[in-house]
Amino acid sequence: MRLHGRILRAVALAGAALLATGVLVGCDISTEPVPSDRATGSRAPSATGAGEGSPGLPAALTSQRPDWKRCKAPEGGTDPGSAWRCASVDVPLDYAKPAGKTIGIALIRKEARDQGRRLGSMLFNFGGPGGSGVGILPRAASSYEKLNSRYDLVGFDPRGVVASSGVRCRTDEEQDASHRTVDMTPDTPAEEAAFVKDGAAFGASCERRSGALLPHVGTSNAARDLDLIRQVLGDTKLSYFGISYGTELGATYAHLFPANVGRTVLDAVVDPTADGVGHARNQATGFQRALENYLKGRGQDPVEGAERIARLLQRIDGSPLPTDSGRRLNESLAITGIVTPLYSESSWPSLTAALEEAEKSGTGNGLLQLADAYNGRDAEGRYDTQSHSQRAISCADTKARPTVDEARALLPEFRKLSPVFGPFLAWDTAGWCAQWPVDGEHDTPEASAPGAGPILVIGTTGDPATPYEGAQKMADELGEGVGIMVTNKGEGHGAYGESVCVTSTVDEYFLDGKVPADGKTCS
Repeated sequence: MRLHGRILRAVALAGAALLATGVLVGCDISTEPVPSDRATGSRAPSATGAGEGSPGLPAALTSQRPDWKRCKAPEGGTDPGSAWRCASVDVPLDYAKPAGKTIGIALIRKEARDQGRRLGSMLFNFGGPGGSGVGILPRAASSYEKLNSRYDLVGFDPRGVVASSGVRCRTDEEQDASHRTVDMTPDTPAEEAAFVKDGAAFGASCERRSGALLPHVGTSNAARDLDLIRQVLGDTKLSYFGISYGTELGATYAHLFPANVGRTVLDAVVDPTADGVGHARNQATGFQRALENYLKGRGQDPVEGAERIARLLQRIDGSPLPTDSGRRLNESLAITGIVTPLYSESSWPSLTAALEEAEKSGTGNGLLQLADAYNGRDAEGRYDTQSHSQRAISCADTKARPTVDEARALLPEFRKLSPVFGPFLAWDTAGWCAQWPVDGEHDTPEASAPGAGPILVIGTTGDPATPYEGAQKMADELGEGVGIMVTNKGEGHGAYGESVCVTSTVDEYFLDGKVPADGKTCS
C-alpha cells in the first residue's frame, strides 16, 4: 500500500501524541444534554475576517447547526471523556447535485477553555487519507492544549472514512489472506498473476460494497465539505491544521476557497507536483534516506547496512520466518515492519530489536508486530478500514493507472534509489489504482491559492514518507506571500510537538497571528 498514508500507526508506535492504535472512537451519541447556551453550535465571528459560503448550496445545508451530544464509545473502544461532544453535518453526496442525496460527516469537538478570548474552531486532519479525526483527536489532544486555550478543537471523519459513510472493501479474513499469500514484489509470472488478481479483487469488492460512494470520495469534495463545516460552525474563516495527506487537503481547500483561508498550518507536506509514480519515487528516496540516517545513528556504514537488510529480505522472500503466533513473516510484511519505525526517531530502538531478532534468531515476532500496527491489525485479527478508505480516496483523486509492464520497467531505477524499499514501491504503482472501478480526477492536485492569507508549510529534512523537497514545492505552488516555508532540521514524519522551535512558531502563529519569516529554519 502507498506508504505515506499510515502516519497514524507509525507515530502511535513511537509513543508520540498521534496515538491511533486500537479501536477508534466512534461518533455514536448518547442522550446526555449539552449546556443550553451551546446547544445550537452557533459561533461569534472569527477574528480573522469575513468569509464566503460555497455557492449553490441550499439553505437547508448552510443553515444547519450541529446537535452536539455526549460521545459514546464504540463496542470495545474507549470513551473520549466528558469534555468531548459529537455531532454530524449533512453534506451533498454529489456537489454537482447540491439539492440531491446527502451523507453525514461525523464531528467531534472540545471547546476552548478561554471562551472570552476564543478565536474560533480549529479543524484537524491527521493524514492517510483514511485517518479518523473523530477517533484520533481525543487521543492526540494533549499535544494541542495550548491551542485549545483559545480554539475549539474539532476533528472529523472525511467522507468515505469510518463514521462518515466509511468505505469497507474486505473482511478481516480476506485481509489476512492477502497479506499472507500475495507477494508485493513478485519475482515470477505466477506471483505477478496473483498480484494482479488481488488488486482486481480489492477494487471489485469495494465496488460491490461501496460503489455508489466511490466516485465522490475525492479530496476536492472533502475540501468542499470543510467549507460547509466552517459555515455551520459559525466561522468566517477556516483555521486548519493538516498533517501528511492533511496537507494536500488543506492546499486543495486553499485553492478552491482562497478568500476563506484563515490561519492554516501544513506539516509533513505532500508534494503537489508529483503524480502516482512521482510519489513512489519520492518515497523510495525518503525512506532510503531515513534508513541510512538510522544506520548512521547506530554507527554503521549506511550503504553496507542497507545492503545487509536487502539480503535479509531476499532470504525471507525465499523462506518466511516463523513467529510465536503461528503466522509467518513474509517479505512483504517484513518490509512493512521495517518502514514503520522509520516514521519517528524515537521508535528506532524497536527497529534495532526486530532486525536483530530476525538476523540472529531467525524469528519474525518483532517485525510482524510492527507490520500489524502499520496495517491496522489488532491481536484478535481485526483490521481497521484505513487502507480501504485510503485507496478509495487516492484512486478517486489520481488519473494514473500504471500497468504491470510499466511498474516492471521502473524496477532498475527504483532499486538504485533504494535497494530495500525500491522494488516494493515500484510494484505498488501498479497495485494501487490499476484496476480501480472509477476514474480519477487529476494528474496532480492544484494548490495555487492567490489571495489566500499566509499558510505555514513545514518540512522536515529527514521525513521518510513526505520528503522535505516536497514542502518547498508546496510553498511555491501556493504562491508568493501565501506559502511560508519553515524548515525543521531533524528526523521523522511531522515536526509539531517534536521540535520546540517549530511548536513555538506554530503556536505564535495560531494564537497571536505572528507570521514567521519565509525560509525560517529550526534545528
